[in-house]
This record gives sequence, structure tokens and C-alpha cells, in this order.
Amino acid sequence: MQSRSILGMRVDATSYAGATGTVLEWARRGESRYVCIASVNNVMEAVDSAEFRSVMNAGDLVTSDGMPLVWGLRRLGVKTASRVYGPDLFPCVLRAAEQAGIPVGFYGGAGEDVLDRLESEALRRFPELRIVYRWSPPFRPLTPAEDAHVTHEIEASGAGILFVGLSTPKQELWMSAHRGRVPAVMLGVGAAFDFFTGAKAQAPRWMMRSGLEWLFRLFTEPRRLWKRYLKHNPRFVVYFAWQLLRGGNHS
Repeated sequence: MQSRSILGMRVDATSYAGATGTVLEWARRGESRYVCIASVNNVMEAVDSAEFRSVMNAGDLVTSDGMPLVWGLRRLGVKTASRVYGPDLFPCVLRAAEQAGIPVGFYGGAGEDVLDRLESEALRRFPELRIVYRWSPPFRPLTPAEDAHVTHEIEASGAGILFVGLSTPKQELWMSAHRGRVPAVMLGVGAAFDFFTGAKAQAPRWMMRSGLEWLFRLFTEPRRLWKRYLKHNPRFVVYFAWQLLRGGNHS
């Protein structure tokens, strides 16, 4: 697996099969790992925060969720780079976990009703899947006692793979803080819970392939996402162009 630095943040060139196989192997071994599914938003958050950049660069696997990162990898010499999109990787890993008999858990979502729909849809599509843990945390930070209790519950559940459906940078910071404490492979899947259940509409595939998914999401959730896209996207284009002018791998 090849990796490149995009504006100082590591991105790994993998595939759906490669990422799924890696996650399953770690889960079989009972290893505590975390997987970041990275978009332009992750890169620009890493540019703006040294702490977050360290968290991303310490991830056990950092996939190229957005097409701009795929194009960036290709410009940096990884000609075979392809997209590993979180909402598509999510069911790939669920299917593999079902086939391998590895129990899974869900951490995140905007309330128990979301998790009800998520569990129902997951079992409809993967009837033999073992879902052993689920919790929707409050929006406020957990107290140390609450965090210790949640960590113990996840460990006691026996989940080998834990899907973390929070927002960036919250989910990556949470996974980093719990590596070594949660004996599972943690995947930060963002809005995949809502896409999987149909609670949120996904962009048409042609928009995804063209790198225009951000425009669709901005149109559907302008109040929540305007800052992410209108602030980060133009800066990414300028900064990455400057990286290429300076020699590509120099970030």
C-alpha cells in the first residue's frame, strides 16, 4: 500500500477490498486500531490544527473518501489510486463481518431512533450479522466517569469492529483517544448511518465521480455544511497547487 502526504496529512492508497480485508484481519486478531475515512474537510482541519494533523497521521489506515484526494494521490504518483467512500465501505465491512462471524457495534447517530433504523436495516440486508453494541452519545463531552463506563461496555460487548458515526473532527479525536482502550477496530464513518438507512439522500453517482458531491450536500444541508465547503474547498485547491509547484511531496 502506497501513501502520500497531502498538505502534511498522510493518505493511503487502498481499495474497498483492501480496506475491508485489512479491517477484518485486525479484528480477527483482536487489535485496537482506528481507520480514518478522509475527505478535503479532514485535510483542511489538519492544516488548521496540529493536534488533529497528528491524530490523522497516527491513524492505522487513512482512506481517500473524496475524489479530490484521489486526484491528489494520482498527481503525486499513485496512478492506481481509487476512491474508498465511507458510505460504500460501511456495507462492505458489514458483509465481511457477517461472513466471518465477527461481532460489530455502532457508536454515534443522532438518537436511539436512528440506531433502531440502522440495526433494522443492517439485519435486513445481513441477517446473520451479530450486532452486540449500540449507543448514541450526547452532544456534550462525556465526563471521565461516563467515558470509562462506555469504554467498559464496548469491551464487555465483545465487538470486534466498532463503527463510529460522529462528525469530523470529533470522531477521529474520539477514536485516537480510545485506541488501546477499546479492543476493537474503530472505523470513523461519519454520515454513513444516515445514508445507509435512507435518512439522508446521497448525491447521484455522476456527481460523486465528478467530484461534485460537496455541491449536492451543500444544497441539501446548507446551514450545517456551508462553512466546511465554502471555507475549506477553495483553500484546498490553492494550497495543493502550491504543494505541487514546490515539488509535490513537499507539503
